[in-house]
Amino acid sequence: MLLFKYLDLKLSDVMKNINFRLCVAILGSFLFFKSAAFSQEKGSLNSSQLDVVLPNYQYEFVPDFTYEEVNERIQKMDLEMEFELNEQVFSYIQFFTIRNRNWLKMVLARKEQYFPMYEETMKNHGMPVEIQNLSIIESGLDPKIKSRVGAMGLWQFMPATGREYGMLVNSHIDDRMDPEKSTEAAAKYLKALYKMFGDWEVALAAYNCGPGNVLKAIRRSGGKTTFWGIYDYLPKETRNYVPQFQAMLYILNHLEEHNLLLEEPSYPLEYEHVNFDRAFNLERLATLSGICLSDLEKLNPSINQGHVPETNRSMSIRIPKTKAFFVKENLAWLGDSLGKISPVLISNTTQSIAKNATTTSETKLTYKVKSGDFLSKIAANYGVSLENLKEWNKLKSTVIHTGQILYLYPQGQANSSGESSRALAQNSSRSKTYTVKPGDSLWHISQKHSLSIEEIKRLNNLNSTTIKPGQRLIVG
Repeated sequence: MLLFKYLDLKLSDVMKNINFRLCVAILGSFLFFKSAAFSQEKGSLNSSQLDVVLPNYQYEFVPDFTYEEVNERIQKMDLEMEFELNEQVFSYIQFFTIRNRNWLKMVLARKEQYFPMYEETMKNHGMPVEIQNLSIIESGLDPKIKSRVGAMGLWQFMPATGREYGMLVNSHIDDRMDPEKSTEAAAKYLKALYKMFGDWEVALAAYNCGPGNVLKAIRRSGGKTTFWGIYDYLPKETRNYVPQFQAMLYILNHLEEHNLLLEEPSYPLEYEHVNFDRAFNLERLATLSGICLSDLEKLNPSINQGHVPETNRSMSIRIPKTKAFFVKENLAWLGDSLGKISPVLISNTTQSIAKNATTTSETKLTYKVKSGDFLSKIAANYGVSLENLKEWNKLKSTVIHTGQILYLYPQGQANSSGESSRALAQNSSRSKTYTVKPGDSLWHISQKHSLSIEEIKRLNNLNSTTIKPGQRLIVG
């Protein structure tokens, strides 16, 4: 009994001791964390003492604004083309600056590529500079964009309207995608619409839906001549079109107020115009000149399928300014080389046949079209005219497709190899030669003798442009 009493007493002491220690531990923990928090505020707690991962919220600040604030800003804008705020315009301001910010940022990044040229064009035509913003609504500043109804380019011209304003539109060249030509045409068209209606907003509406629909809306409205006067009688798309333009006009004048200033906008690639006066392939030009193919394609968006056809040999090509001097200095050589993708050998005409062509008779050849081929290229390879090639194959256009079989009748193919050899021997006996001197190059020799580099290579059966002093070359 005494033992149990004793044990009970000890046990109670133990429990009291445990409770006491537990209280001390809890109080100590509380004091430690309070001290830690206090120390963190003073900056004395390092990461090894307290490993806490805080959430990192990435968000973009979108400033809030009211109708009254926007209206006040519009009243202070100095514009050639004024407008008044209403609910339709305000709703599009909200849409672009809040809900569609990513699209707007993408457009703003392209803005500097085209707006300097737009501004100059509008001023040359005596038009309000603000008209340039219409291209944003039309295309989002994408020169190669195509609408569901077939309108194309920065200013979304239909084929018929494009041709009416001097733009070439075919399967090879589509000037609607040319920034300069399409902007010039858009300025002329909009100016003509303004002369017709005497109001820029109505002219914009006519640009979107056609002057016929605008005249119909004017009649149905009882003769009203303002956009908002004929608003209810216009097609639905056009009723949204002009308010979008006006919303963009406000936004571009208040980018900072809506936190839309870009850190890295894209700028235009400087270029010069060069005329090669021949049909050629952009990829071939890139290979010969060392120009980046994507730069050539970007500077010349109107060239379809990367090929300038014979019918457009006189068109000028935009060349990056950094390469323009080299191209102009070597224009004769480049022009000659661009047209000779597969060299024709004098000694044996059968060697000029492409690898994927097979001879079916002495005079008739068959050729299987491969990817990347175009009709004028095949004609040049075989030394025949484009018209003859079309006639032989009963083609109404120059459109061909991979795997198509073409028939060719190259001139002189019927001659025997013996006749070709005799002709070569006769030419060789009357040939003019030149002995290579130290420092000479094929380019210098070609200039002295009014030949192209390719012609010298063919005359001398050279596989490269490497020559050495003392070497004798046929130059005529």
